[in-house]
Amino acid sequence: MISGDFNAATVLISFGALIGKTGPLQLLVMVVLEVVFANLNEYIGTEHLKVSDIGGSMFIHAFGAYFGLAVSRVLYKHSHKTSASLRTGYLSDIFALIGTIFLWCFWPSFNAGLASEDGRLRAVINTFSSLLACVVVTMAISSMLSRRGNFDISHLQNASLAGGVAVGTCANMPIKPGGAMVLGSVAAIISTLGYKYGSDILASRLKVHDPAGINNLHGMPGVLAAFGGAAMAALATKDNFGDSLYVIFPARAHNTINGTLYPEGRSANEQGGYQVAALVTTLTIAIVGGLITGLVMRIPIWDDPEDEFLYDDRDYWEISDHGFPSDLSEVRPLTTDGEMLRNSTNGDEM
Repeated sequence: MISGDFNAATVLISFGALIGKTGPLQLLVMVVLEVVFANLNEYIGTEHLKVSDIGGSMFIHAFGAYFGLAVSRVLYKHSHKTSASLRTGYLSDIFALIGTIFLWCFWPSFNAGLASEDGRLRAVINTFSSLLACVVVTMAISSMLSRRGNFDISHLQNASLAGGVAVGTCANMPIKPGGAMVLGSVAAIISTLGYKYGSDILASRLKVHDPAGINNLHGMPGVLAAFGGAAMAALATKDNFGDSLYVIFPARAHNTINGTLYPEGRSANEQGGYQVAALVTTLTIAIVGGLITGLVMRIPIWDDPEDEFLYDDRDYWEISDHGFPSDLSEVRPLTTDGEMLRNSTNGDEM
């Protein structure tokens, strides 16, 4: 069940780069192929490289983000970022915040789900600590980036969760709350700046349209987590990890004789190197796999939506217009950099 949960999370992260731009059949193709590539990557990382990634920051978040971005690049059309339907409104923003709260509460159990013994307790505490720091720094940076000192709703919906990703790889390691808060703070900075500037750069210069900002919430924080895990692996000793050293890094232990664990040839520095190698492998398989999947999804037999139906569910759902604003001036466009447009009549942010 946990494996199914993690696979679903990987696909949903990738979906953030394609939301509103693909049809159900195209998404079905992506799901089938991505699950194969994702499990291949995890098998290489855990069985051959023997790395630790308890919260899946590399195998789930970074993989899902860069797989989805690679698919988005192959499917790119100029209309993806200029469509008049690419907008959000007050109600959808409020409901998205509810989702953020659920994710915030769920993240510690997500990171700790596969941990054991004292590692599980550390994973919960470290994740909470990282998330707490992330929320505070996200709000501070968001206010600083606004001319009026206001908060940007897209930052609070997304960047406030980046701390859960950034601490995922080393969540069960003894980084202590202070170390977790440093990771959460750095993740908040890069994620918030990404939503403010990074998404626009990706779309304009690299032709990678990322409507949900998965690079900012999952991609860059996932890479940060990988380097955090590599640093902890390189510093791991029996003195600071205790008996959990060989539980977290089984490749550091060879066998047990009379109750004593004897280490094999892999040193702490070598384990750190293998952690970095797992990140490189993850990015390679994600990008190559995403490009291949995108090419398959471009085959005309699938249901690629026409430009006039982008970001519109009316072809697939019975949607009532009751309760929705008839005046589109009440709905703000969703810009690539997340900037809130102002109401021309009263100057308030929509």
